Amino acid sequence: MKRGTFSRRELLKGLGAAGIFLPFFPSLNLAAEPKVFPKRLILFFSANGTIPDQWIPTGDENNFQFKRILKPLDAYKQKIMVLRGLGLKSKGPGDGHQQGMGQLFTGSELLPGDTKGGCDTCAPVSWAGNASIDQHVADYFLKQAQAEGRKIGLRSLELGVQVRNSNVWTRMCYRGPGLPVPPKNDPYQVFNELFGGVKDKLKLEALRIQRKSVLDNVIADLDALKNEMNGKDRVRLEEHLFNVRDIERRLDGSDLTASCEAPVQGKAINVMDEKNFPTIGKLQMDMLAMAICCNVTQVASLQWSASVSNVVFSWLGIGTGHHSFSHEGDSNANAVESLIKINEWYAKQYAYLIDKLEKCQEGTGTVLDNSFVLWGNELGKGNSHTRNNIPFVGAGSAGGYFKTGRYLNFGDKAHNYLLTSICHAMGDASQNTFGEQDYKGALGKMTG
Repeated sequence: MKRGTFSRRELLKGLGAAGIFLPFFPSLNLAAEPKVFPKRLILFFSANGTIPDQWIPTGDENNFQFKRILKPLDAYKQKIMVLRGLGLKSKGPGDGHQQGMGQLFTGSELLPGDTKGGCDTCAPVSWAGNASIDQHVADYFLKQAQAEGRKIGLRSLELGVQVRNSNVWTRMCYRGPGLPVPPKNDPYQVFNELFGGVKDKLKLEALRIQRKSVLDNVIADLDALKNEMNGKDRVRLEEHLFNVRDIERRLDGSDLTASCEAPVQGKAINVMDEKNFPTIGKLQMDMLAMAICCNVTQVASLQWSASVSNVVFSWLGIGTGHHSFSHEGDSNANAVESLIKINEWYAKQYAYLIDKLEKCQEGTGTVLDNSFVLWGNELGKGNSHTRNNIPFVGAGSAGGYFKTGRYLNFGDKAHNYLLTSICHAMGDASQNTFGEQDYKGALGKMTG
């Protein structure tokens, strides 16, 4: 493409060669803006319960204030729902962590099996007995697209941050009964799959060089677009390309910090080294947000560690594992303070993710507005192993379906009603239950 000229077809071809997904830009008129934007569902998991006293907001439904743990969400208060009084009511075999992890997004009992937990009197288990809400919604979106003659990108994207082993403690997503979906721990693998999928190292390196060259040319060609783009779209496109380059640069090892292993240019960091937990998590969130914003997928999940997570949060000045602290009594002030800091840190990660979605403009709103990002936990409180009062937080209104900016207390209801509400929010109005069939209906209060 000659400098000073502009071909939309050549621009799109160049971006495609570089592995870049292009969002919609109204002033470029590259394609007709859809009348209805797609809805998205994102699941976000952290482990071992919370400290209720510092998680529960003060005030009432419409006039509430966050305490320490949720304080990082202040900037997005009007796009958030804090959901109190929802518990995992399914019974069946398994210890508290097993039941919590398997039931959280499936709403079902665990299947009998041969895996014993920390409970001497609990019956052994295998896997959860139902599809998880994300996989159900992914199937619904796929069937909807097929009926309308549309193609979709990835059916769903499951990401993990140092999810070790393969058992009922470590799986939250299920394609169906007894069919767990393992999350992808390696952001390098995820990047390659999203931006080319080449597995051969030599071919991959050649592709990276090719992409860098093409991307450099495309960025240079942006000068030819400036008369055809308004200022808002120009900034958005430049930011999008910068984000892709930034992710690739960090994956190549050129943005490593002192806490990372082997800070050598071009050498990948160890994705399972606990010191790299924050770095890997941020990379996974960046790619998840890009995949959602660029319509690579409508369904994604991010699993930080797993139930019984014993990550040592050394970057917070904490020297004892998360799960170990979670078993301490309420009188252990050091343990309580450490757990508050850990949950506050997770709230900051959640805020980072929804901020990325909020910055993606979509029509007169944002991608966050057309999404629902559900943060859940396998326990309500770690030292009692209670599965009541699970600390659920939702962000985004799913295209206006949910009424956000509220703190809702449901008293003591099964979280199955929440899962059914999510089905309805995503367009699947025919679903009247999810998981256990005893709990019929949705949480009407979420819609106002």
